[in-house]
Order: sequence, then C-alpha cells, then structure tokens
Amino acid sequence: MKHFIAKHSLPIRLTVFLTSLIFVVLLIVLLVETHPVNALPEYATLTGESCGVCHVNPGGGGPRTLRGLLWAARGKPVQLPALPPVLLAPDVKDSYELYRIACAGCHGTKGEGSSAMSLTGTGIHTTAVRSYLLKGIQPLGMPGFKGQLTDAQVDGLVNFVTILGDSTVPLPPDSYPLAPAQLQGKPGHAETESEGN
Repeated sequence: MKHFIAKHSLPIRLTVFLTSLIFVVLLIVLLVETHPVNALPEYATLTGESCGVCHVNPGGGGPRTLRGLLWAARGKPVQLPALPPVLLAPDVKDSYELYRIACAGCHGTKGEGSSAMSLTGTGIHTTAVRSYLLKGIQPLGMPGFKGQLTDAQVDGLVNFVTILGDSTVPLPPDSYPLAPAQLQGKPGHAETESEGN
C-alpha cells in the first residue's frame, strides 16, 4: 500500500493543484470581468425615449414591450424601431381601469405618486393633462400615449386625471371585506373512521 501511495502521490497532487488553479482562475474571471449592459437608464438618454417605451414596467427592467423586443432583436441599436400605433387597451372604457393600465405604474394606484409625481391635489388643468398624456414629458421620462388610446379613452382619462388633481374623484378602497366562509359537511377523515368501526 505504501508503495502505491508513494508511486501515485505526485500525479494526484499535480491533478489537485491544476484543478484548484483552474477553479481560482475561473472564479477571478467571473468576479472581475464585467460585460457592458446596454439597457440602462443611460440608454434612455441615448435613444431619447423613456424606459417605459421598451419595458412593461415604466421605470425600466423586467419584460419588454413589443418595441423593446424588436429593439433587442435588431442588435440594440441607438435608434428605437418605430411601430405603427397600437391600442394599449382596445376594449377598456372605464376611466379608472385605463388609469391603472397606463398611469398607475408610475403615479400610484390612487395618484399618490410612486416613481413619478403625485397627481392628487395638483389642480392640473385639462389642457395640460391632455398634452402630457398624448405627447409625454421626455425630460421626466413620461412616455406619450398618442395613437395608443382611442379618442373616447383619452377624453375619459383626461377627465379622470383632472378630477384626481382636484381631489374630487372617489377612488375604490384598498380592500373589500369578505364574508366569513360557510363550511358544511363532515371532514373526510371522519367518514373513514366510521367505516372502520
């Protein structure tokens, strides 16, 4: 046994040493070498568009919109691909539901503001709301929704945001109370116990 260990000791040590060395080198490469990522807030500056144009989340990150997918498929060019106007919510008529789809991600579900300014109590005028909604506010990262909403949807959303700015819109509650559960019948194990007797 001593002869076997003495004879194979050097190759085993060399194999362990080389394996350890490769592992350390790979670990250093993974920790030190970084790959540039193009879809950063700086990219919004390069393209002149807000993050919400390419991402479902208006603040950026997460799943991409159709335009964001086309941009990635084309090799992430500096200029974003143009899309024909696509309706954001074709069959939605309720103003609050439209607000939740188009605005709540940034302005909060009750207009309290999250990644964008609060809309409640601002006293914003209807003309300004319509302009911001259709054209956006590029320096603040707000996308424009021209061509993505029908005229009736724009009118409803403008009206909703205006009265939200006047703090006169009744908003739904945060939660709805549920009636206590009404359970009937016997537990399943009671039947098997009675069958065994």
